[in-house]
Amino acid sequence: MNSTQFTSFILAGYSDIGQLKYLYVLIMTVLCISIWFSNILLIVVICIERNLHKPMYLILCSLFVNDLYGSTALYPAIMIHLVSDVHSISTGHCYLQIFCIYTYGCIEVGNLAVMSYDRYLAICHPLQYTVIMTPKKVCVLICVIWFCMSVHMILNVSLTARLEFCGNVIDKLFCDNYLIVKLACSASDAAVNNIFGLLSYNLIFMVCLFTIFFSYTAILTICLKSSIATRKKALSTCTPHLASLINFFFGCFFTVLQSRFDSPMKHFPSEVKAILSVYFAMIQPLFNPILYGMRMSKLRKACKNVLVLGQYPDK
Repeated sequence: MNSTQFTSFILAGYSDIGQLKYLYVLIMTVLCISIWFSNILLIVVICIERNLHKPMYLILCSLFVNDLYGSTALYPAIMIHLVSDVHSISTGHCYLQIFCIYTYGCIEVGNLAVMSYDRYLAICHPLQYTVIMTPKKVCVLICVIWFCMSVHMILNVSLTARLEFCGNVIDKLFCDNYLIVKLACSASDAAVNNIFGLLSYNLIFMVCLFTIFFSYTAILTICLKSSIATRKKALSTCTPHLASLINFFFGCFFTVLQSRFDSPMKHFPSEVKAILSVYFAMIQPLFNPILYGMRMSKLRKACKNVLVLGQYPDK
């Protein structure tokens, strides 16, 4: 196939939107405002409330910042394409979108893994918890996660940007790195991207999933040996995190399924496939602040002081 120097990619996922696009824009606008308001509120509350400067809340703050970052990278672009008749995106913007969305996903997994380890220490080693999980150590760990995931995606996007393409049509609502690599003219060049992506993503997810699995296996073991009151307390502490984990990996599963194995979803309506493809970056950023804001009494009380009573938390 002959290679061409494309200056843009075409997002074919918008071709079946039809006359419902303004309804979708309205729904997404409401979701976007809700996401930005809820995440910013909780970030501000955690930052100004000294009583919340503890490991668990610092990790939550990183989670909310990442959710705000991921939704901002995706929502405005999708809304612009919905109201536009032209669904092309420049190569530079496409690579930037890949960087933002993929770093969001990797950092989200990293945050959830750290949260599971935090719960493991709090439940299984309560006497050592304050020594091991100090606010300073948590901040360093969060910075390491953000830095490593960003460097990883810089390398990934750099490998993609060097490719020559024999096509520029992507059957999705946003730029997907795997689908773009599939457009490469050179199979050997694409193989380098695929090998790097396979090894790096597997390493990230294996480390994170092992941390999560180890943490909850240990928590379950402790709970089975403990009293009913201890089990209820552990369940209450871990429920929001488990719900967030399940929701995020549910969205990631359908995103990967659509990108790499389209045949299982070929009988799905186009609207359903479109929603499932962006679920991980659209619903998760709203799910987290609502879930943790409702379940955690300290966060709920601090938000109430700011919103309802018009008082700032004690400094």
